[in-house]
Amino acid sequence: MTRLIFTFLFSFCLSLLVSGWVTFINLGLVSDFLNYWMIAFINAWPAAFCAAFILTKPVSNITAYITTKLRFS
Repeated sequence: MTRLIFTFLFSFCLSLLVSGWVTFINLGLVSDFLNYWMIAFINAWPAAFCAAFILTKPVSNITAYITTKLRFS
């Protein structure tokens, strides 16, 4: 359950920030910016959730491996 809650919150925050940034870069600060941002966010969040859920453990393992190798080199 902890993993699901973490993934939910992490993907929400990441999708919100990245979709806002990319929308701003593509459109600038147009009058209906928030509408475009929310559409981008709604489309991005499911993909971010799946990616975060699938990749959290492998990335954590790779990070542990790299830091272990760097520590003992």
